[in-house]
Amino acid sequence: MSTDRLAGEAASAPQEEPTTSTPAARTDTDADAAIPPGAEGDADADGGVPVSPADRTGRPSGSGTPGPGGGGGAGLAPGDPSAGGEGAEGGRAGGGGKRSAAAEALAAAVRAVESGERSAASFFTDTPAARQGRTAARGSGGGGARPSSAQERTGGPGRGQPGAAGPGGPGPVRGVPAAPGAGQPVRAMAGAGAGPAADGPGAAEVRQVLAEGGAPENLAGAVVVALGETAAEVLREDPWQLLAVSGVRHDQADGFARALLGPDCGPDDERRAQALTVWLLERAALEGHTALESSALRAGLAKLSVPDPDAALRSAIADGLVLVFQDAADTPGAAARPASEDADGTDDEQPVRVLLGLDRFALAEESLADGLARLAGTFADRSGGPAAGAPGGEAGDDGGSDGGDGGGATADSGDGSTDVSTDVSGHGEADGAGPGTADWEAAAAAAPSPSAAELIRTTAGHGLVAHSGGEAARAEPAALVAAARSLGLRAYAAAHTEDGRRRLAELIDAASAASAASAGEGAPEPGADGLRDPDGDSDAAVTVAGLLSGHEGPGRDEDGALALDVIAVLDAPQLDVETAAMLVESLPDGARLVLSGDPGVLWSAGPGKVFADLLAARRCPQIVSRTPDPGPIGELVSGIGIGELNQVEAPGKEVVIVPVRDAGEAVHRTVQLVADSVPRALGVPPEHTQVITPGHGGAAGTRALNAALKERLNPGPGRFGGFDPGDRVAYVPAPGRALPGTVVSADAEGLHLDCAGAAVVVPREQVADTVRHGWALTAHQAVGARWPAAVVVLPGDAAAGLTRAWVYTAFGRGERHLSVVHGADAALARSVAEIPAKDRTTRLRSLLQTQLPSAG
Repeated sequence: MSTDRLAGEAASAPQEEPTTSTPAARTDTDADAAIPPGAEGDADADGGVPVSPADRTGRPSGSGTPGPGGGGGAGLAPGDPSAGGEGAEGGRAGGGGKRSAAAEALAAAVRAVESGERSAASFFTDTPAARQGRTAARGSGGGGARPSSAQERTGGPGRGQPGAAGPGGPGPVRGVPAAPGAGQPVRAMAGAGAGPAADGPGAAEVRQVLAEGGAPENLAGAVVVALGETAAEVLREDPWQLLAVSGVRHDQADGFARALLGPDCGPDDERRAQALTVWLLERAALEGHTALESSALRAGLAKLSVPDPDAALRSAIADGLVLVFQDAADTPGAAARPASEDADGTDDEQPVRVLLGLDRFALAEESLADGLARLAGTFADRSGGPAAGAPGGEAGDDGGSDGGDGGGATADSGDGSTDVSTDVSGHGEADGAGPGTADWEAAAAAAPSPSAAELIRTTAGHGLVAHSGGEAARAEPAALVAAARSLGLRAYAAAHTEDGRRRLAELIDAASAASAASAGEGAPEPGADGLRDPDGDSDAAVTVAGLLSGHEGPGRDEDGALALDVIAVLDAPQLDVETAAMLVESLPDGARLVLSGDPGVLWSAGPGKVFADLLAARRCPQIVSRTPDPGPIGELVSGIGIGELNQVEAPGKEVVIVPVRDAGEAVHRTVQLVADSVPRALGVPPEHTQVITPGHGGAAGTRALNAALKERLNPGPGRFGGFDPGDRVAYVPAPGRALPGTVVSADAEGLHLDCAGAAVVVPREQVADTVRHGWALTAHQAVGARWPAAVVVLPGDAAAGLTRAWVYTAFGRGERHLSVVHGADAALARSVAEIPAKDRTTRLRSLLQTQLPSAG
């Protein structure tokens, strides 16, 4: 790679730097990426609904079994493995049998929304009641389990319905840009603390309480949203409930409590301990964890001056605020065993760890595991082997395959020799009119690559398939979708971003045209085959958010399930556990699900590591693409993926390193590259170049870079809440979703944006919290999208936050050109070689290993 400036770059004096202070750069951690503008640092991404442990039955016994959440758990020590208790029977081994209560609850919520019986938003207004119920119970001396908000809902928390919003999940229906071609602008839904809540019932009383406690009165709207109309009463009874409001820190809640309670306030207050326990778990979710080890939670409480962390945890468990789980110890080679393995009377003890978590994430992981087991069992008989109607083995086969580790088909078999022996049927095929063995084999034979052929053959006979590879490998699930559609199936592919959807649509169109050409047919007219819309853009390609909200894709059937037979979800590492649960629970029985992605990129902004856990569980076929990413950038990124930062030949200046001494020079060189050097040397205009940096803060974070880039590229007074027409922005309608756009205008309705061709109106009161300038993004905001050119800024003060996954993701965002403004010195190579990713504590892997037989 070149260390010279781009050809023709002229030396110039450094630009005047921003006059702001220079704190240490806030790195692009998982938590930071999940927080919308205006809520950084201490925001709470909790947008879901608590569900009482008493409302969940049907959990699998053994690994991952929750302990009692009611009063009966009062005597359990968090560090005691016996705290796991007993779960109700009902887990599905091998994917067969009846849905669990959690799965049924989610399906019922889908039906309720689809039928119009309930609105999507109504499923996210129950938290205040739950909190008030807990407060009332404490005030009356009660110590039982908290009242269940699920009892007030129709069928549960509706993760399968449109509009469910969680960290990284799809936003409200009205907050999702309309599908291309929709004529009306989309108006974002009012957010927490904005609009009517600030002046609605209870707001005046809340402002009075906040003033008495020395808290800003402008928090009143957010407090009412978080705690309900009786929020003032709740806060007087338990001031630490202020922690339920996004952005409130523990020390601020302590000060508020001291002002209200006076001498009765102390660090040993049970209310404080319980609120801090929940707050720590919610903060952990911002960092990607769905649960924490009991030792970690005790240590966190001790740092917050809770005198007796063990007593605090026992109290939280007794009141149902926290659930206890026994999980298989996460050691090399460790795997949870299905309970049936102990049927012979042997009792080989398996190392376990005690995890504590919030019911919101517990329900999501258990529902997701249940749904994946249901799909994986589509072509499996009750004993766990392939059914007589599934490719890969005739009746009586033991389910083995010629694939390697992980079972099923792994990286290309080379000769495409997968055996397809009998007919297959899935959803919509039970009448015998669907494709048979010869049809699938013909589609595989016509595939553009051996990896694509293997993916088609494997998907034909399995309800759940994992597919991994880089950018070039995206053509393989695209070929699968085109092939399935040519066989008459309702097949779709979903991407994380609109840019990913556009690129995916092009690949599906190309695969469809190639298939038609190989069959001696002309390319179908746009719209004639249902594959493309009249603009020639494949309607088989959708975004995950658009699919779940109903703005894109096939819509839902009379049962509330998505009306499809095959779905390939690309960018699978970006699925957080709640979004994945929504998606899987929305799929009909008999559907085929392919989760495809690059294991090397950053994980989701929201909690969980769904794709990584699925791969590690080894409970479904795994196809590993052998299609390499081309060019010098592909070579560089491929090396990073295996921990090597290599020198690459870049004769066309595809990769350029620009060394800098400090953050001020980094900002100057970045502006110079975007505004002058890249356009002149490569012909890439500034609007097609994306700047990526590790964090928002610091002298070379997104704020400083965006200020400098605006001054150079689109100077103006910022008369629309700091924005001017022509400004590049990132619109964050929900935590973890950053939509790139451009400011068009502003009026009384709000700020008008153009987001990838869709008109979006952001209400004035939401602009500060949901819109930021977007010339510079963090890697988490940029994941899932690509630009012709990328400039990655690595200031020295961000070196501690670098990981291999971050570098891999950031360096892979450029299609034609990558410039690295390098001030991190040896920290870059060290992070690539020694720090793969920031680990996350999750339960999905052990849940899958418990519910499903090994694929190997």
